[in-house]
Amino acid sequence: MKTGDLVELAARNIRESVLRNALTTLGVGVGVASLVAMLALGIGLQQLAGRRLARSGLFDTIAVTSRRSLRGFDRGPGGEAGPSAESRPLDEPARLEIAQLPGVLEAVPDLRFLAEVRYEGKPHLAVVVAGLPPSARDTDAFDNLQGRFFSSPAAAEVILQVQFADELLGVRERPDDSSAKLNVQTATLIGKELTLRYAERVSAEVAAAAAPPASGKRGGGGNPPSAAAPPAPPLSAMAGFSVVPHERALRIAAVTDHDPEGLRGAAGARLFLPLQMAESLHALLPAGLRASEPDFSNSPAYPSLSVRVKSPNRVEAVEEAIRKMGFRTYSILDATRSLRRFFAVLDLFLGIFGSLALAVAALGIVNTLVMAILERRREIGIMKAVGASDGDVKMLFLAEAAVLGLLGGVLGVAMGWVMGRLINAGANLFLRRQNLPAEKLWSVPGWLVGGAILFAVLVSMIAGLYPAARAARLDPVEALRYE
Repeated sequence: MKTGDLVELAARNIRESVLRNALTTLGVGVGVASLVAMLALGIGLQQLAGRRLARSGLFDTIAVTSRRSLRGFDRGPGGEAGPSAESRPLDEPARLEIAQLPGVLEAVPDLRFLAEVRYEGKPHLAVVVAGLPPSARDTDAFDNLQGRFFSSPAAAEVILQVQFADELLGVRERPDDSSAKLNVQTATLIGKELTLRYAERVSAEVAAAAAPPASGKRGGGGNPPSAAAPPAPPLSAMAGFSVVPHERALRIAAVTDHDPEGLRGAAGARLFLPLQMAESLHALLPAGLRASEPDFSNSPAYPSLSVRVKSPNRVEAVEEAIRKMGFRTYSILDATRSLRRFFAVLDLFLGIFGSLALAVAALGIVNTLVMAILERRREIGIMKAVGASDGDVKMLFLAEAAVLGLLGGVLGVAMGWVMGRLINAGANLFLRRQNLPAEKLWSVPGWLVGGAILFAVLVSMIAGLYPAARAARLDPVEALRYE
């Protein structure tokens, strides 16, 4: 039997029992709709998590740290200790080398240091100051920024963390409502100036040249100046550098309620500077106190680097290249492996539960086709009498089942799309009542549409196997006798 004739016969037979076939198609549609709606919800939640991570600026970011410990030793995976010379310092040459790796957009040093802040004559001690690159502006840490971002990478401006802004204002307690963090009080700080006092790290030669000449002590014994014992050099000078106190006046540009550099696990910063400005201060970093190499003063080490890659798909390759350079790496992808497994299991369970309704609909297809065999026994007998084979009869019933599955699949996808829209609208209504931004909680990608329709056709054809085999086994003589 030709394919065209087969399709024509199947369509004609379906049209003859419109109500029964429509109800069967509707059952398939409901099953497909439940499947599509549940999977669309799982996919939407996964995409929502991915968007939030990508928006945070951490999804494509690698934190790089040195293998050196506080005592200058490196411990391998087995716990064995080796000399610090075998581990590279995370200094400026290392940063430049990492920045040249394929797929790397930028390698930002973690410039965090302690400083004293004076505002309106009041000192605030041990304030953690951090440098921010221009790319930090695109992260969600500054979605609720009060004021504006830095005017330039080297601007003498600062952004305050909201709790530190409260400290400057003398606010001791705040409402529990997080939406009240940035208010009129914190806005009064914008545009004002504060003074940053910090320890500048300079080489011993520069410090010696800037220091006043030492005068010999003339004691009562009349010893000449040359006989006086030279003063013992400070520890920093023995390490190849000196510490000089400095201060800098800065203008407050904005107030934020997040720390955009939280991935590194360092102490939360309370005051942020433009990265280029922070570098120009040459402030003493915590890693600078661990110096033991003679050439350390030429390239101070960083506590960590934040490496941004061009695509999250390249994070693992860049991590491997950095590890081969002798550094430790950590990325948010390492923490999201379990999250991806969770969403995979969630999608599996949602698909199973959504398929239950489709399995019930498959029983309806079996019932419809079995009834069609009883009603069309004479027609089947005539077909066999004029030369139709058992295979032709079987293919006819399978074609009818496939048409029912196709129509039900298309209807189910449309119903599932509408259900998803309703779920998303209801969820966003709830979020708005909670003073939260609206989110897209569902997604119907093209592969889900095509896969749902093909799955409906496949299930329908499997359901039609028994009726088709039963119709093919009919004896034509007995079928022609049937009234």
